Amino acid sequence: MARVLLVEDAEVLRTSVGIALEEAGFVVETRADGETFERDLAEYDPDLVLLDVMLPGRDGFALLSVAREVSNAGIVLLTARDGVQDRLHGLRTGADDYVVKPFVLAELIARVEAVLRRMGRLRTVVQVADLTVDVDAGTASRGGRPLVLTATELKLLSFLAGRQGRVVGKTQLLTAVWGYDDYAPNLVEVHISALRRKLEAHGPRLLHTIRGTGYILRADQS
Repeated sequence: MARVLLVEDAEVLRTSVGIALEEAGFVVETRADGETFERDLAEYDPDLVLLDVMLPGRDGFALLSVAREVSNAGIVLLTARDGVQDRLHGLRTGADDYVVKPFVLAELIARVEAVLRRMGRLRTVVQVADLTVDVDAGTASRGGRPLVLTATELKLLSFLAGRQGRVVGKTQLLTAVWGYDDYAPNLVEVHISALRRKLEAHGPRLLHTIRGTGYILRADQS
């Protein structure tokens, strides 16, 4: 699992982003400022750093410069300043991406995953028993036979496959797949049912419902 270091001084945002990253399958360390930044880079050795620009003490631009001298981690800047010059400065200083607040958590996770994929630090082909999901290619097959999936079904399957063996709740799926967690939960149920039918047309059940909790994609039949 990829390691992410999140440096954000706003407690509510730091907590919500940290939880979203963990639910997406990342190992996360959070900091409220850059006081221990150099030590964190050396000891934690993150694959990617999420840096708030407006930090107390050294700001995100200063920490970005430090990171580029001592680390090969991906860098994504978070900021409420959406001016073109700020974005250009961040990218020219070495940031891999720049996300303007307020943002949708699902979009932030997608940006993080995109940076990690470009760096070769995120697995893009996932195998679950005889099911193969190629996230980058946008394809899935079971037992060597291609699955004909809608774009939503493929996104849903990719998210579940990336978290195989772990229970995923409806709210997580709504946020990750549809980008918003306020849709009716039966939206998930409808698509899960359609996806399950297509998977089971080529083999035994892999996608299980955990009543009252969510769904899990796993190879065993228990």
